[in-house]
Amino acid sequence: MKFELEDSLRGATNEELLDELRRAAKVAGRNTITISEFEQYGKCHPCTMQRRFGSWTKALDLAGLKPSRSKIVIENEELFENIKEMWISLGRQPRYGEVRIPDSKYSAGTYEKRFGSWTKALKAFVEWVNSHDSNGNSEEESIGNDSIQHISRKKPLKKRTRREISDRQRFRILVRDGFRCMACGASPLKQPGIELHVDHIVPWSKGGETTDDNLQCKCSKCNLGKCNQFNA
Repeated sequence: MKFELEDSLRGATNEELLDELRRAAKVAGRNTITISEFEQYGKCHPCTMQRRFGSWTKALDLAGLKPSRSKIVIENEELFENIKEMWISLGRQPRYGEVRIPDSKYSAGTYEKRFGSWTKALKAFVEWVNSHDSNGNSEEESIGNDSIQHISRKKPLKKRTRREISDRQRFRILVRDGFRCMACGASPLKQPGIELHVDHIVPWSKGGETTDDNLQCKCSKCNLGKCNQFNA
């Protein structure tokens, strides 16, 4: 085994630091680089660049790179969507060490700064996923009050959930069913290429509701063979 010291940029000139920015951007495969990406590919901390040149944007400009367009304010929902995508990709809860580019759009530090810790971020995410969404509204509720009063004089309406399954609800079912087909057991975690659907058990066209207990995970083969048949 050969022991070698890592390159150090301590005492580097401005041009050497700018060269490092260009090199890291090239490794990232782009004509710019974000702070999070530089944390992964760079040989020094992003703060070194910011202290030397005044700001990250100024450093990129002096290096001849495009603005990174890093968002100053990231909405919580964007952070939660990122966790959801990671969870689906992994087939399980993401671990702290896995929250890094390119597997994650945001670094673990972003979540720590926003929520206090990665664990607290996960708790906030779970609350968000399980919270009420637009699919909870019934078709009756989408009709104006005047129309409801007019129709109710003739015949009472039966409340129904909407047919569409929201992304949050679909994610809940995938997690609940272990990312596997409830008919044949196929899972993309074991068989790459398997496509999973979330569909109604009792078809919506036959009175089934879009509720968690009437939804299940099925592979595309089993789901497409089901059509509108019960328990296919």
